[in-house]
Order: sequence, then structure tokens, then C-alpha cells
Amino acid sequence: MGLNKSEFSAKCKSQTWRTVVICLWLATGLGAAETKTLLFFGDSLTSGYGLDPDDAYPALIQRKLEAAGQPWRVVNAGLSGETTAGGLRRLDWILRQRVDIFVLELGGNDGLRGIDPETSRANLEAMIKRIRERYPSVKIVLAGMQMPTNMGASYSHQFAAIYPDLADKTQVVLIPFLLAGVGGVPELNLPDGIHPTAAGHKIVAETVWRALQPLL
Repeated sequence: MGLNKSEFSAKCKSQTWRTVVICLWLATGLGAAETKTLLFFGDSLTSGYGLDPDDAYPALIQRKLEAAGQPWRVVNAGLSGETTAGGLRRLDWILRQRVDIFVLELGGNDGLRGIDPETSRANLEAMIKRIRERYPSVKIVLAGMQMPTNMGASYSHQFAAIYPDLADKTQVVLIPFLLAGVGGVPELNLPDGIHPTAAGHKIVAETVWRALQPLL
């Protein structure tokens, strides 16, 4: 990268708030090159909307890794409001440091906006292709999402089919439904009925952990 730690730290301090996560990630990587990186790339479900970041499921996965003595560093690259189109635009920025496992959690905001499922599918497929082009040995996990029934039965069915179809086509690991056991359960979600509570994130973390364990 051509910068020592002090120079890199000074450079990061001059950046906008949108670069903070990556600056922290890269700065950590300067001193821990031997540690593998597990990156969660998603929207408000990954960022931990409405919660302390330490209660979001990526932070819970980091604790599980540490408890298991696994030399992995977790990066939470979730951004509230992110769509698959937005994710595709910022992907190259995210891939500036090597990633060993990439968890792709996007599409929920597309669905809530009624975006054509084929558009979302194409964006997700383009991201998977670009990730592999940059890091051929990376392991990719695709987190499936479902829409509430008020979006219409036909649309909900088409949307839900994106994830298993794409996982089969691209041969990535599939989490069938990220919010399994949490979605639609009032006591496990914030008042908006969309974002999990801290207790909900614990369940999400268990779902994600089951998919990750064989890859570690």
C-alpha cells in the first residue's frame, strides 16, 4: 500500500464518515496480515440498525470465532438502506483488501421497493462474478431473503426464488433465509417489524454460524 501505520492513520482521519469502516479494517490488516478476513456485505440487517454494533450478528460471529480459537477478523460492511445496485457500485471499494470468506446479504431493500426480481438477481450475480475475479479462492455465502405477503404472492414467490436459483447457478453457499425464526416474530423485532432486536440477532448469528462452520 506504500504507507506506514502512522501515515495511514493520518490519511484515514481526513476521510469522510463513509470511509471509517474500511479505514479501520485496512489499518487492522497492516498489523495482522496472518489473520484471515470474513466480510459481511449487506444492508441494515448486517449493520445492526437500531442496536449497538456489538449486538449485531457479525459481532456475535466474531465472538464465536474468538471462542473457538479461530484466527479470523470479521468486517461489518453493512450499510443501512443499501440495495443490490448500490452494493454493486461500492463493491470495488470494499475489495481493496483481500477477503477469504465473503457473506453477501443484499436484496431486502430491493424487494421492499418493488424492484423487478430479475434486476436484483442480475446485480447479485454481477457481484459474485466480480468478487471471484478479484479473489479466485474466496468462499462466498449468499444470504437469502423473503418478502412479506403484503407485497403480493406472485412477487414474493419470484423474489424468494432469486437466492436458491442463483446459489445453484454460481455454486455459492446458501443461507436459505437469513431471518429464519426471527422474521414475523414481534418480540424478536424492533417496532418497525423489519429489523431484529438484540435477541433476534442472536438467532440470526446461529443461522449464519451453521453455514460458516464448514468453510472455516
